[in-house]
Amino acid sequence: MSSTVPAFDFRRLRFDLPSVGGYGTAIEMGPPDRPVDIVFSHANGFNALTYRSILGPLTDRLRIVAVDQRGHGLSGLPPRLEDPARNWYDLVPDLKAVLEVLDIRDAVLGGHSMGGTISLMAAAESPGRVRGIALFDPVIMPPGFAAENQNRPLTGDNPLLQGALRRRPVFPSREAVLASYSGKGAFRAWTPDMLADYVEDGFHDTPTGEVELNCQPAWEASNFASHGHDPWPSFQAAAVPIRILKAETGSTCRSDGHEAALTADGRIRLEVIPGTTHFLPMERPDLVRQTLADLL
Repeated sequence: MSSTVPAFDFRRLRFDLPSVGGYGTAIEMGPPDRPVDIVFSHANGFNALTYRSILGPLTDRLRIVAVDQRGHGLSGLPPRLEDPARNWYDLVPDLKAVLEVLDIRDAVLGGHSMGGTISLMAAAESPGRVRGIALFDPVIMPPGFAAENQNRPLTGDNPLLQGALRRRPVFPSREAVLASYSGKGAFRAWTPDMLADYVEDGFHDTPTGEVELNCQPAWEASNFASHGHDPWPSFQAAAVPIRILKAETGSTCRSDGHEAALTADGRIRLEVIPGTTHFLPMERPDLVRQTLADLL
């Protein structure tokens, strides 16, 4: 498959995050002389650069920062594997610290999957820094789910967790990774640009000349297993416009039966996008861009 989009220029950012024990990394695109318009957070197992071709067309006029989450991409924040009963509350301070260190104000927070959930919860604790939230098939379990799974990781027949633990961590080269992934499984709908960007920052060179995953399989699995956090209160606490694009098939946004109450006052809008899966941003990048821009 040939490339269908231009290669959008980006700048790499690295910044100290002493409050959360390390340094953060991100890619920045768009005019550097304007305030940051959008802060974007990626899905579990991915990295910021993965979304370059999705967000890039907005950067002729908007400044966008896409952040590597802890234990992903080039981030200097180490994974927290010591507590098997951890949950995503331990990721929220990371994004809050990014917003503070980069002095983000009046920006849109956007995120895919886990990145959407973390963006929602961080926005609820960051008054004045966020003007709107765009969630692309976020991981939202039904109300009460968190209480039932407090201090207890999900295991057993969780296919995402088991898939992460089986993930091959080392390849001979990035070219071998591309050959192995292209057109298969979760990457079936990805353009070559998306896949190449994911692989570029998703692996690091080893002393033996091979390449190894930056997101350890155990860390990816831990995030799939950890659901003792409750994002539902954040919908009201955030007090800004929220747009949710939900996948038609295999969605991780388990809002059925609660959507009427969630969207009753019009501040929160939810739309199911026909023909999409959990990889909605890769399948409908046009809607991702439109949703983000509409919140500005």
